[in-house]
Amino acid sequence: MKRRELELELPARAENVAIVRHALAGLAEAMDMETDRVADLKTVVTEACMNVVIHAYEGEAGPLEVDAHRDQDLLVVVVRDQGAGIRPRPESRRQSLKMGLPLIAALSSSFEIRGGPGRGTEVTMRVAMSSNGDVPSPPAIETESGALAWGDGASMTMPAGALVGPVLSRIISLFAVRANFSVDRLSDAVLLGDAISAHAPAHFPDGNARVAVDAEGGAVSVRVGPLIDGAGVRLIKAMKIPGMDASLEGLADRVQVEEQEGAEVLLVEIASER
Repeated sequence: MKRRELELELPARAENVAIVRHALAGLAEAMDMETDRVADLKTVVTEACMNVVIHAYEGEAGPLEVDAHRDQDLLVVVVRDQGAGIRPRPESRRQSLKMGLPLIAALSSSFEIRGGPGRGTEVTMRVAMSSNGDVPSPPAIETESGALAWGDGASMTMPAGALVGPVLSRIISLFAVRANFSVDRLSDAVLLGDAISAHAPAHFPDGNARVAVDAEGGAVSVRVGPLIDGAGVRLIKAMKIPGMDASLEGLADRVQVEEQEGAEVLLVEIASER
């Protein structure tokens, strides 16, 4: 069983590569990865994800899956597809591949590729947390359950705790930009994401936070769950601002508790315009 601090799944489209890149950068920064190493991480992740976008599905729709976990002084990132796999290409097309494998090799402490025709491709990259590798390693939590699948957006699964906020805020921000939010509404969306991150960790049944984010029709929707019974209402109440007769719930256009496969899911929707 692999140790995972973050799992992402989203459609393999070019515009979604930025979501992966920024989500992983948020995770790395929260773990105190050095700035130049974060830049290297963003580069190798971009190269690996673009390889999936360009080559995995031959123009058809398919999933882009990304896992990340801490291994001592390394951040290990796995980029995976379920597509055609690595295979020889005609000589005339070789100049257009742009797989970026030499660049990944140069910026990673190590990397490996697995896969083949019809079996998809998995690229594992290990990026040092610091130049001298002396950054202490926090505990990792093992998980084998999948992320909350929903819509055409991004779903993430990670241990509930302090790392959820930096990752979720970046994902929400990018979807808000995609939906043409104003600066004020972008700030509102991030505040709601922060409120969810701060109060949700105690309400997941197995200790793993599952969140799905999507943008459609000029609105960003965030679904959180499955949650333990009664957690949805408690999360809404937790959005009350201490000492004030106000709530962050007022920033959203829709907040409600739904049922999905017998469990509670909190839906928060915020539109680009009030």
